Amino acid sequence: MLEGNDIKKICTKAIKMREKSYCPYSKYSVGAALLTEDGEVIGGCNIENAAFTPGNCAERTALFSAISQGKKKFKAIAIAGGPQDKNPLNYCAPCGVCRQVIREFCSKDFPIILTKTEDDYKMYTLEKLLPESFGPEELEGDI
Repeated sequence: MLEGNDIKKICTKAIKMREKSYCPYSKYSVGAALLTEDGEVIGGCNIENAAFTPGNCAERTALFSAISQGKKKFKAIAIAGGPQDKNPLNYCAPCGVCRQVIREFCSKDFPIILTKTEDDYKMYTLEKLLPESFGPEELEGDI
């Protein structure tokens, strides 16, 4: 269950992760904070590349970092984004690729928090942001 302190903790971390963003091309910095089932918070930021496609979004950076640390169960993710070095932030929703990657590891009721500050946020479920999704259970028995 997601508690108020958890929300505040990951919103604050997502906002701080923006500072680590590498976005010289879009100038749009994004930070993410993933809350694991055991209460750990793993951050990520967007990392761009001159060739564009090798870049990585903040949400996937956080997820891939968590997976590489052996974490595979998550309670929520917070995302903070906006023009580099500017406030206030925008509500920054995950791109389609990130939504699908989140779906690989999280249930349809997984909370996705779009945050401007630790107290100014919108919360959605993955199902709301990715309706009629395709997940691992569709392939059960076929692998």
